[in-house]
Amino acid sequence: MHYFALLISPQRDLTPEEGAAKMAAYQNFHAKAASAIRAGDALQPQSTGVRITGGPDAPIVTDGPFAEGAEVAGGYYVLEAENLDEALALAREIPAAKHGGVEVWPMVHFSPARAPLTGDSWLALLLEPTEEVAEPGSPQWNEQAQAHVELNKVVGDRAVGGAPLHPPTTATTVRVRDGEVLLTDGPYAEGAEVANGFYYINAADRDEAVKVASMIPATTVELRRLAGVSGL
Repeated sequence: MHYFALLISPQRDLTPEEGAAKMAAYQNFHAKAASAIRAGDALQPQSTGVRITGGPDAPIVTDGPFAEGAEVAGGYYVLEAENLDEALALAREIPAAKHGGVEVWPMVHFSPARAPLTGDSWLALLLEPTEEVAEPGSPQWNEQAQAHVELNKVVGDRAVGGAPLHPPTTATTVRVRDGEVLLTDGPYAEGAEVANGFYYINAADRDEAVKVASMIPATTVELRRLAGVSGL
């Protein structure tokens, strides 16, 4: 089973020493969890991101920053685990759990990137109102899935992978405070919209990435450039 781990962290500038310590912590995690990590990267600052609302028919593009809270998505992992308990055990070791939170979402299915992902690649996080997230296999979900099939016919090799996620009721947030693991049902971030899936986008430049993301059938798309680094 594949799980999407979204890393939520406070927004703050790090000193060189703090940055080096953070990188070392993630490298240690990678060494421990290498057999379970299928993908992952840090995200460039939210100020460099884009949020697209209005849907494909009337997209409205807003430059970042756009979060209402003190914490934002700072990176992600795709983890492979036998079950949720195993995935949560991995998530508790992610450094972000110690100063922010890690949202763990079961994936409906995972399409690994078909081309290399670099600092010129983007993560398009699909967001939907909680009440509008469809159950996999339902008529509404099947209709949405067909819309994504049609999207891939149009954008071709610019959308190189991704995954739909199970509803927010299946998500678990992991925090570690003073060595104690705290588990909470549902997403960590409080808001009207929750993650519903994601795409990897390879584009020649920001404008092309925005053009592709604007065609995604979702209520909101948060487009963030990947850092293209091995540590988060």
